[in-house]
Amino acid sequence: MTQFGAPAFAADLARALAARETNRVDIPLIQPAEPFLDMAGEDLRRRIFLTESETGESLCLRPEFTIPVCRAHIAEGVATPRRYAYLGEVFRQRRDGSSEFFQAGVEDLGEPDEARADARAVSDARALAAEFAPGAALTITLGDQSVFEAVVAGLGLPAGWQKRLIHAFGNEQALRAMIARLASPDSSAAPDGAVAAFLAAGDAAGLEAHIESVMEATGYSTHASRSPAEITARLMDKQALAATRLSAASLAALKSFLALDVTLDRAAAALSSFARDAGLDIAAAQARFEARLSALAARGEDLATMRWRAAFGRPLDYYTGLVFEVAVGEAGLVLAGGGRYDRLMALLGAREPIPAVGFSLWLDRIETVRAGR
Repeated sequence: MTQFGAPAFAADLARALAARETNRVDIPLIQPAEPFLDMAGEDLRRRIFLTESETGESLCLRPEFTIPVCRAHIAEGVATPRRYAYLGEVFRQRRDGSSEFFQAGVEDLGEPDEARADARAVSDARALAAEFAPGAALTITLGDQSVFEAVVAGLGLPAGWQKRLIHAFGNEQALRAMIARLASPDSSAAPDGAVAAFLAAGDAAGLEAHIESVMEATGYSTHASRSPAEITARLMDKQALAATRLSAASLAALKSFLALDVTLDRAAAALSSFARDAGLDIAAAQARFEARLSALAARGEDLATMRWRAAFGRPLDYYTGLVFEVAVGEAGLVLAGGGRYDRLMALLGAREPIPAVGFSLWLDRIETVRAGR
C-alpha cells in the first residue's frame, strides 16, 4: 500500500525491494528516544524531534529505520539470517528540505558471509538508485571503519586516543584537529598548581584526597556529580592524552593512510602498499577488505567505477566496517547510503552477536533527480 504523501514511484520501489528476498516491516512513528540518543551519533541526535509520554518516558518521532528495525527483530525473536525492507517517513531537522521525508531501505541481519552481504548491500543500493533515477551519473564511494581502526591500533596510541580518533572517523575536520594535537600536544589548558603537581608525580591517591578535601571545603555534593575517584581517573586520563605525541613516522603513516583515494580495482594494491611501507600488520582487516572486493566483482559490479577513500565515513556512531554512499551530480547529492554495524544488535539487547549491514534510499532526493531539478 502506497503511503499518503509518498513519491509516485514508491509502489514500484516497494515491489523492487520485495524482489530482493526481503521481508517488509512496518515500524511505529513514535519511538523510545534513548536508543537513538545513545547510539546514533551527535549529528543525528541534535536533529531528533523529542517529546515525552505521560509517564515521563522520553520519546521521539522516528528519525531513521536501522535502530527500530533491529529492535523489532530482537523483540520478535525470529531466526537469522533475515533480510528486512522498509519504506516510510522519517523526521529530522534539516538545514535544507523538509524535516518530514520518506526513506526506503534494507537491513540484512545475520548473514554469516559478511563479504557477500556487504557486496549485496552496495550492489542493491547502486542498482535501485540507477533504476529510480534513470540516466543520473552516479558516483559510489566506499570507506571502511575497521581498516581505519586497525591502522590506529597499529600505531600504538593509548586506548583513549584510539577511541577519540575512531569516534571522529568520517568527520575530516575533527580528524585533522586531532592529528594536529597529536603532532603538537596542547599545554595551554594546564590545571591549577596543586592538581598539576599530583598529575606530574602520577600520584592518583594524593590527587583523589586533594579533590575530596576541596569538595568538602566548598560544600560540593558528591551525590550530584562525579565522585573524587571518578574525577581523579578522568584527570589522569586527560593528562596522559594531552602528553601523548605521535612520532614523525607514525604521523606520516596516519596522514598517508587518510590520503588514500583510488578506484576499487586499485584499492587492494594501494592498501597493501601502504601497510608494507608503514610497517603495520593489518592483515586481518586487509583480508576482509579484499574479500569484499572479490564479492563485488562476483556480482558483476565494475570496480573501476567505484572509489575507496580511506578517510570516508558516515555520521552515525554504530558503524563498524564498510560504509558507502551513492551520490549524483557535482554537488554530490546523496541518494543512498549505508554500512556494516556488527555491534549494534548486541548493544540493543540481542542474546548473541549478530552481523548486520544495510542501506537507506532518500526518496525526496531521488524525486528531485527524476524531476530534473
